[in-house]
Amino acid sequence: MQSHEAAQETARECMKLGAQALAIPADLRSREQIGRMKERLDQLGLAPDILVNNAGIAHYGLLGDVSEEDWDNVMDVNLKGAFLCTQAFLPPMIRQKYGRIINVSSIWGLTGASCEVVYSTAKGGINAFSKALAKELAPSHVTVNAVAPGAVETRMMEGFSREEKEAIASEIPAGRFASPEEIASLVYFLALPESGYITGQIISPNGGWLT
Repeated sequence: MQSHEAAQETARECMKLGAQALAIPADLRSREQIGRMKERLDQLGLAPDILVNNAGIAHYGLLGDVSEEDWDNVMDVNLKGAFLCTQAFLPPMIRQKYGRIINVSSIWGLTGASCEVVYSTAKGGINAFSKALAKELAPSHVTVNAVAPGAVETRMMEGFSREEKEAIASEIPAGRFASPEEIASLVYFLALPESGYITGQIISPNGGWLT
């Protein structure tokens, strides 16, 4: 519910700026709900040519303590959701020979993180998904890239104490977390028509944390 309210507020802000915007809730673990979301867009005559797969949840803890339910939930939201959404919205992009697919990954999908094995695995899957799909879709002029941020000041970091955040920031050459706007600016660039020769890339804005 919190995410839906945030999406509605974002839609209202877009409309204030003169843009058309619509927020449609869906559980991205469910092919049925994604199908209903697509049906709603079809009814409005909308076929998106930009898809940003940004849904994600984290899981912290030792691998030995991870339940099968935890594993399935993280994989379903982070990885299966991207697959289902891409499969649903891809056909019009292929038909029109134009599209942009941007998958939001994580630095942990590149390096792995202790006590975040499940999350790291899911994001590593996103990276492989992006690289392979980019090769498949390049002849159709549909680009596929992943953005793999380092530490970003979002709700996902709320479980860390101030001391833990300071310790993480001290390891980052830039000395701070990224703002969501800084990550969004990269996603925006990859969505532009001018970015058509960039595909199959895992781009990691991380303040020099990983080079």
